[in-house]
Amino acid sequence: MKKILILCLAAILAFAMAGCSDKVSQERTKNAGSSEVSGKRVAYIMQMAPSDIFEMWSESAQKTAEALGMEYQAFFCGGSDDEWQDTVRQCAADGYDGLLLSHGGREYSYTFLTELLAEYPELKIVTFDTQFEDADGQAQKIEGVTQFFQQDAQLSELLLDYICNTLYADKTEAGEPVNILKVWVGPDFLSSFDRREIGYAEYEQNGKINTVETIAPSDFSDAENSAAEAASAALEKYREGEIDAIWCCYDLYASGVYTALTEGGYDIPMVSVDICNADIEKMAQEGSPWRACATTNWYNNGEFGVRVLALELADEYDKIIDPMTGVASDWLELPASLVTQDMVSGGSITVSNLDTVAGESYSDRSWMPTADWMTEALGD
Repeated sequence: MKKILILCLAAILAFAMAGCSDKVSQERTKNAGSSEVSGKRVAYIMQMAPSDIFEMWSESAQKTAEALGMEYQAFFCGGSDDEWQDTVRQCAADGYDGLLLSHGGREYSYTFLTELLAEYPELKIVTFDTQFEDADGQAQKIEGVTQFFQQDAQLSELLLDYICNTLYADKTEAGEPVNILKVWVGPDFLSSFDRREIGYAEYEQNGKINTVETIAPSDFSDAENSAAEAASAALEKYREGEIDAIWCCYDLYASGVYTALTEGGYDIPMVSVDICNADIEKMAQEGSPWRACATTNWYNNGEFGVRVLALELADEYDKIIDPMTGVASDWLELPASLVTQDMVSGGSITVSNLDTVAGESYSDRSWMPTADWMTEALGD
């Protein structure tokens, strides 16, 4: 009898929970149905291969799109510019209403997208980390297309501020420059990181840092190992104390530098731009030289991109606000945060739960663009 009673109570509880779940689902469906973009088809097309941060991006983008009542599809193009352009062209031909495009090459994106929009004038496009230049190398804009980026200068500045005012505060207070080994990109490399040079150059010009040497991978098809070789060769040339810290423009190169430092037994702190699970694991190792990363919140990035695309689709361009200036714009930059070694050490931290340790700036969402109908559908 007791067993039968327990089973009955369990069944009643399950029924009640199912009812609550149905109500939540129905409410979400109702809210999505009231969205100005309900029924639209959108795609995220990434030139690069999937990675931790871009999987986070896509997951968040999909959740946001579906909450707004849109159909979402993601495409990763494995680093192929040809595949990226073919995928964009095919999605336009297949009748997608909006495209969120990531990492298109500056040497072709302006011409390619201008011609595409001439053929499909109703198509809405938002780009990330994609700069537009004409055949003469002059910066251009495409009417109706919103471009957004990480605040790359800020990424550089956060790392250099950490080096100068935390790692080497005594030197900085004494007016002495901190000696930096700079890990950059090779000559004639059309870099998507050149905006980071703005933040770096400011510290150099102000005399806060002294660049001892600039190194780069020589083989970009095997950039991590190539960066390790370049770092090892450079470090052998200097005596202890001649290099205070190593600044890396990109975490893939930083991973190679980490190998050079740990295998060579060098006691030199290093920092880098961007973050992934492998970076966190290396930072958290006891005695690790990898002291900090500067990054944006990639989960927020995906939601941000879809919100901007949805506002374009609703023809509410006046609500597309630049997080850095608070002004409506077609050129947007996402605020960056510093993630330090002590934040990720001593716990099971990954990019998925980084928000639990990375501070208020990393979790801040106050700059998300929105509209009344979007707030109703998304709940914030």
